[in-house]
Amino acid sequence: MPQLGVELTSGFTFPNAVQFYTMNQKPSETPKRGGFLSNLAFNIIIPVVILSKFSGAEDLGPAWSIVVALSFPICYGLWDLKQSGKVNAFSILGIVSVFLTGGMSLLELDPKYIAIKEAAVPAIIGIAVLITQKTKYPIIKVFILNEQIIKIEKLYAILSEKKATERFEKILARSSYIVAGSFALSSVLNYVLAKVILVSPPGTTAFSEELGKMTALSYPVIALPSMTVMMIAIWYLFSQIGKLTGESIENFIVGAEPEQSQDSA
Repeated sequence: MPQLGVELTSGFTFPNAVQFYTMNQKPSETPKRGGFLSNLAFNIIIPVVILSKFSGAEDLGPAWSIVVALSFPICYGLWDLKQSGKVNAFSILGIVSVFLTGGMSLLELDPKYIAIKEAAVPAIIGIAVLITQKTKYPIIKVFILNEQIIKIEKLYAILSEKKATERFEKILARSSYIVAGSFALSSVLNYVLAKVILVSPPGTTAFSEELGKMTALSYPVIALPSMTVMMIAIWYLFSQIGKLTGESIENFIVGAEPEQSQDSA
């Protein structure tokens, strides 16, 4: 994923798991972007506080509390897009998802539609991962195997030298299935969480508070399990790169300090 975030719930931007592998990049190599704490603050903490504490009639009220609360992840998402210097479909999908959550809430639609929307966002991405795997431009290469993270030319040159390119493509396909699985898991958890939490009539203070509660629970209930599955996919892919090339994965990470290859050790 160049370092992008994928919005999985009404108020949380799913951080890129590959960031764990690129912590030693030099600041000048990538555009300045929001870190984990700012991501957490603007997408979770601030919206939750507003929806939970200021949705009463004596404060912002149910409608305005939703508008103000969701403006934070929307503005943060737009700022992050500007800082990254690139427009990508996943970030746009996340911002649109937040708009839809706010719109459905303000229109006082049945909460079941919000639950469907919550499940649809990661489901669409997961399906796209599977479909594009059969094309020349698999999404897995956007998520993990791209030039901002991996030294692609070097990797494929060594794979070609060792006649392991075909085996690597099969491994890449397996990684795609694991990534798709992480979005499938998120889709199910999104739907269940929304159905369980959103039970009050839209347009009420209770509904706004439930929306805040759903946002607060999105991280432990949805993001952590999905992140775990995504990390498994990355670990599998990177470990196989090491086995096929005989090189340490650090030799292919952009900005990482090269290590001595296993062949020359």
